Amino acid sequence: MAVAVAVTRERREGETRCAVTPETVKKLIALGATVAVEAGTGLGSSIPDADYAAAGATVKPDTRAVLDGADIVLKVRGPTAQETSALKPGAVVVSMLDAYRDKATVEALRGAGATAFAMEFVPRITRAQVMDVLSSQANLAGYRAVIEAAYAYGKGFPMMMTAAGTVAAAKCFVMGVGVAGLQAIATARRLGAVVTATDVRPATKEQVESLGAKFLAVEDEEFRNAQTAGGYAKEMSDDYKAKQAELTAGHIVKQDVVITTALIPGRPAPKLLTAAHVASMKPGSVIVDLAVEAGGNVEGSRLNEVVATPNGVAIVGWANLAGRIAADASALYARNLTAFLGLLVKDGTLTMDLEDEILKAAVVTHGGAVVHEGVKG
Repeated sequence: MAVAVAVTRERREGETRCAVTPETVKKLIALGATVAVEAGTGLGSSIPDADYAAAGATVKPDTRAVLDGADIVLKVRGPTAQETSALKPGAVVVSMLDAYRDKATVEALRGAGATAFAMEFVPRITRAQVMDVLSSQANLAGYRAVIEAAYAYGKGFPMMMTAAGTVAAAKCFVMGVGVAGLQAIATARRLGAVVTATDVRPATKEQVESLGAKFLAVEDEEFRNAQTAGGYAKEMSDDYKAKQAELTAGHIVKQDVVITTALIPGRPAPKLLTAAHVASMKPGSVIVDLAVEAGGNVEGSRLNEVVATPNGVAIVGWANLAGRIAADASALYARNLTAFLGLLVKDGTLTMDLEDEILKAAVVTHGGAVVHEGVKG
């Protein structure tokens, strides 16, 4: 009997993405799976139910109907309590669980006996690149951050020479040069801004300069060793943070737009901009805090708000920026999931090798226990 894959409609507030597209429905069926999709699943990404049906999925009216008998459940965000209660024993759930912070969902999945995989834990190794949801979604978030900044900024980004005079190019400073930061740099450059960027990882300097931006950092010994073997930024010492803050303080005063993207897995987002930094900026300046969901990089940013400071600076704190470009975000995420399911489904049969380095890194709950060491700790 073919593996039954189910996809439910996202119910978390503000979530517009979906876990499957008509393109990936066909690929899942090619793996030997059957696909059931809850009505309305793709509406936030401009995908009507009829397109799923045309691709070979069965569209069902509600959550329980979709989950009835499902072997594998695909989600963007972790399942709700209602969805978890409807899982059959031993069902597999694959989603972005936000497992470090959303302990309630992890505990519910453990209690339900589900095998849950967190896509954010997929290791950044060569064979897993096509499954890397952090990269696919951060890339779009970095792009959208610049679009949001341009919308909030009361001037143009490029230099314009007109008969009435010259309009100066906007100065944009990107703090944190991961996937999101690099795309923000590239997008701001395409819009014509003068771009500078900073990161604690020394390997990013060449990447920044290759995009035509200028790199800014305190390049001491700690800086030269500030990257993990997995390519993530390490938490920096208070001494380094003080030196970096002094360097950036004089730079921020001159900026029109600042975009912050710094995240540390399993930890609150580091504070990059203090209230004093924000107060030093010119009226009309814009800050976009991509880390607002993890506590924020900017003192004074608030989740899902645009804060207007007393000195006229706008701090943009929209959550889920990738979800603001939902059609593309869903297409990329669904492809990530389909590649991941290639490790779970062989010739229409659910086959889990939890010793596989990718599955072992991503599994959070299994056999009624929390098995991911980082989440347990």
